[in-house]
Amino acid sequence: MIIVMRSGATKAEIDHVVERLTERGYGANVSGSEVTVIGAIGVLDDDKAGLADQLTALPAVDKVMPVLKRYKLASREFQRERTVVVVRGVAIGDGSLTIMAGPCAVESAEQLLTVARAAKAAGAHVLRGGAYKPRTSPYDFQGMGREGLELLAAARDETGLPVVSEILDPHDVELCARYVDILQIGARNMQNYALLKEVGKSGHPVLLKRGGMYPTIENWMLCAEYILREGNRQVILCERGLPVTGGESATRNVLDISAVAVVHGTSHLPIVVDPSHGTGKAAYVASLALAAAAAGADGLIIEVHPDPERALSDGPQSITPAQFAELMARVRVVSAAVGAKAS
Repeated sequence: MIIVMRSGATKAEIDHVVERLTERGYGANVSGSEVTVIGAIGVLDDDKAGLADQLTALPAVDKVMPVLKRYKLASREFQRERTVVVVRGVAIGDGSLTIMAGPCAVESAEQLLTVARAAKAAGAHVLRGGAYKPRTSPYDFQGMGREGLELLAAARDETGLPVVSEILDPHDVELCARYVDILQIGARNMQNYALLKEVGKSGHPVLLKRGGMYPTIENWMLCAEYILREGNRQVILCERGLPVTGGESATRNVLDISAVAVVHGTSHLPIVVDPSHGTGKAAYVASLALAAAAAGADGLIIEVHPDPERALSDGPQSITPAQFAELMARVRVVSAAVGAKAS
């Protein structure tokens, strides 16, 4: 439920409402500047009516409203202001376009540093790279594991770029959080609830990709809710395309650009778009990246490899450093045209 305070409510009056919620075993999220809004977390159904009556009777409370969305903490009803996730000085969701770039998989120090340096020079803000790779075949390259994490940390130390990397196992949360700045939940693990809870408990920034067996926007939001419910508010959503249906083979997935508008209308969480997985073909990455920027995405995550033909993972959808630099120049023009903040 949402408690809207009257304009001019004092800190003591706001604290009193929070204390009342805490006494009953509920959490509270306080937001707002001119008017304070308190989101009550975990209120039991049979207690909602009585609690609402008691809070409404307080002089400093303007009104008490239910949250209609199934995803409570991720909804705009719960929090009106946009969430901004700040990672090593890089703001995601503040109205600028954050660019995340790097190889699908870390293959060597030379490969990673080549891409990291080129991405930094072209204007990228975050370095992406996979140390653990979920592959359909057990015989395909599975990633370098801890060594890959160490290489990512070294690349961050040299370039200053924060690092985002995928995590697969709940038991690896502490290890991965030691080396990377944003924990990525891949599409295959969107509905891995044990993993969602663990990254939630970590308090570490999380990039949650859309996927799973039922990749509807509502299910995606409910998965974000698992992380938020553990007290971790540093959640970034990532649209990476839906499965192709009807026998179509032109692209690997169908990128849902409309998800940007839907998320911004229903949630306070930032959303980035992955045109690499969204198309599966390097030739289409630039067009979809520009479309996402025009739609108002908070960021892009793009796969870049110095030699895509020899990439150990997702070479067909990776662009070269030179192509990435060219794309960055075009993205800046589109981003400025739609009124995004300079970053």
